[in-house]
Amino acid sequence: MPDRSRIPRQIHDFTNFIVSTTAYLTLGTPSNAERLGIAISEQTRWSEFQEACVPLYKMYCDKKISRTTVIKDQLLFVIASCVQFDRTVHFLDRIAASPQVTVEDMEVFNIKGGSLRKANHSIPVVPISESVSASIQPIGGGALVVKCYRSTGKRPGILENANCVQYLYCVGDIPPTLSDAEKLTKEISTKAMIRLSVGAENSGKNLYVYFRWYNTKHPLIAGPWSSLQTSLIV
Repeated sequence: MPDRSRIPRQIHDFTNFIVSTTAYLTLGTPSNAERLGIAISEQTRWSEFQEACVPLYKMYCDKKISRTTVIKDQLLFVIASCVQFDRTVHFLDRIAASPQVTVEDMEVFNIKGGSLRKANHSIPVVPISESVSASIQPIGGGALVVKCYRSTGKRPGILENANCVQYLYCVGDIPPTLSDAEKLTKEISTKAMIRLSVGAENSGKNLYVYFRWYNTKHPLIAGPWSSLQTSLIV
């Protein structure tokens, strides 16, 4: 019978699962672990299961020389420890319940249920039409505080269908154009209030920056770039 549990109990299936999920947690900016609300200590513990599993699995696969009852028992112990960890901290349940969870997350972590599945979650396909409205406040030492607003919001906030603000910037005395985009520094922020540090040595120069609403999972729906914003660096 196929293994229908979230964490596979079969040695081969578990090894594929723990290797792929451990790698997935580290991907992205911010990382998938951070986006899903996984603590660093929990991510570290999850990776420890992979580190324990992989060398044992290599020996397990060598039926003629190194596969022994002891190796098999050690692998089964790793699987049982991972299952117990999940039960203790509700690792997979919390991923399923995260406001940031995606269909891809649920597929990678072998989560068959959850609100996304039940609601027949749809992937956004219509490009964002709204521009970012931003205010920039120099605070000294080459640092500036940027606040990004939606057209209907009085407080900084990320637009619906976006999961971050993407911005292009440079420091100097000559304003850039969007045609210079490849030469500009590109960053994203998952928060609508950004502390941007460009160095105290740039005091007296100008910060030039463009903003747009962006979705790291669905980049094709990115919003239009704002007009060029300029602020003196102090």
